[in-house]
Amino acid sequence: MKALLLENIHPLATTILGDAGIEVENVSGALDEHELIEALDGVDLLGIRSKTEVTEAVLSARPELTAIGAFCIGTNQIDLASAAGRGIAAFNAPFSNTRSVVELAIADIIAMARRLTVRDKALHDGVWDKSASGSHEIRGRKLGIVGYGNIGSQLSVVAEMLGMQVYFYDVDDKLALGNARRCSSLEELLDTVETVTLHVDGRSGNAGIFGAEQFDRMRPRSLFLNLSRGFVVDYDALREAVVSGHIAGAAVDVFPKEPKSKGESFESPLRGLPNVILTPHVGGSTEEAQEDIGRFVATKLRDYVRTAGTSLSVNLPPLSPGPEDHAHRMAHIHTNRPGVLADINQVLAKHDVNIEGQMLATLGQTGYAVTDSGSPLSPEVVAELEAVPETIRLRVLG
Repeated sequence: MKALLLENIHPLATTILGDAGIEVENVSGALDEHELIEALDGVDLLGIRSKTEVTEAVLSARPELTAIGAFCIGTNQIDLASAAGRGIAAFNAPFSNTRSVVELAIADIIAMARRLTVRDKALHDGVWDKSASGSHEIRGRKLGIVGYGNIGSQLSVVAEMLGMQVYFYDVDDKLALGNARRCSSLEELLDTVETVTLHVDGRSGNAGIFGAEQFDRMRPRSLFLNLSRGFVVDYDALREAVVSGHIAGAAVDVFPKEPKSKGESFESPLRGLPNVILTPHVGGSTEEAQEDIGRFVATKLRDYVRTAGTSLSVNLPPLSPGPEDHAHRMAHIHTNRPGVLADINQVLAKHDVNIEGQMLATLGQTGYAVTDSGSPLSPEVVAELEAVPETIRLRVLG
C-alpha cells in the first residue's frame, strides 16, 4: 500500500506506517483540488491537516482511496458523506492537541489583560513606559466559553485553577466541570462575562455566529478570543469594536482565508491594531501535540488497514474487531438497509464458508459488517458479495 502525507505531518506518522510495510510519500505544503487529484494516483491512504480540502470532486476522481487521516481536530475540510458513500474511512485526532490550545488561550488572556504586546512594542520602539494603567490580573475575571467540548471544558478547569470565574454556553447539554456555570443562551453569557473565547466546531451552522450584534452586546472593555474556526467571526466587525475601544483586546488564531504554506503573504483587517494578538493557526502546533497527533492518526490508519477497525472514525460505523489472529477477515461497507447481513451470510453459507466471528454496526445511511471465516474467500465468493445490491465496498484481509 501507499500513503501520501501532506502539510508537514510529524515524522512519527511516517515511521508507524512504514513499519507496517506501507510506502510513504511526504509533501510539505497543502495541495489544491487539481494537484491533489493528480497526487493521489496509486495512493491508498491520505494524510492531511487543515489546509487541504478533500472535496466531492477529489473523491469522485479517486474512489480507490482506502482511508483519510486528518492530523488535526477539525474534519470540515473533508466531504465526509461523500467519503462514506464510497467506503472511504476518515479519522481525526479529537483529543491530542487539546492541552496545547488551552495553554495558548490562557497565554493570550494574560497577555491581553496585562497589555504585554503594547508594552513590548513600546520598548522595541525605544520608549520606556512603566505604568499599571490598563493592566489587570486575570484572577477573579469572568471568563465566558462558547463551545464546551474537549477544549472548552479543559480550558474551564485550567482557568478556574487560576482564579477565574467560568461561565459557558453550548447548544448541547454539557456537564459543568468544577464551579463553572452554564448559561441558557449566548446573550446571557455576553451580558455576564468580561472575556469571551470561542471553541466551537466547524459545522456549517456556526458560520458567522459572532458579528457586530454580539460585539455590541459584550460588556465595555472586554477581551475576545477566537481559536476555533475562522469563518465563525466577522473580523471587520471586530476591527470596528477594537478601534472604537469597546473591545479592549483580541486574540485570533484562525482566519477565513489562510495561506497554504509558510512564507506566503497574509492579509487581515486586524493587522496593526493595538493589543490584538494574531497567530498563524498554531493553537495545536506544539511539538508535543504534533507528535501525539502523528502517533494517534497514523495508528488509526494502520489498524484500519490491518484489522478493519473503525473505532473513532468520523464517518463510518465504529467497530473494534481486534487482531485477525488466524482467521480470514472480510470488511463489508454497505448501504444501511434491513436484510443486508442476511444476504451476506447466505452467500457465505452457499459456498460452505464457516463464520467464526461477526460484528455489525450502523451509522446513518451506512452499515459496516466485519466477518471472520476459517478459510480463505474464493474469487467466486468475493464476486457474489460484491454483487450484493447494497454493497459500497468490500475489503478482504488475509
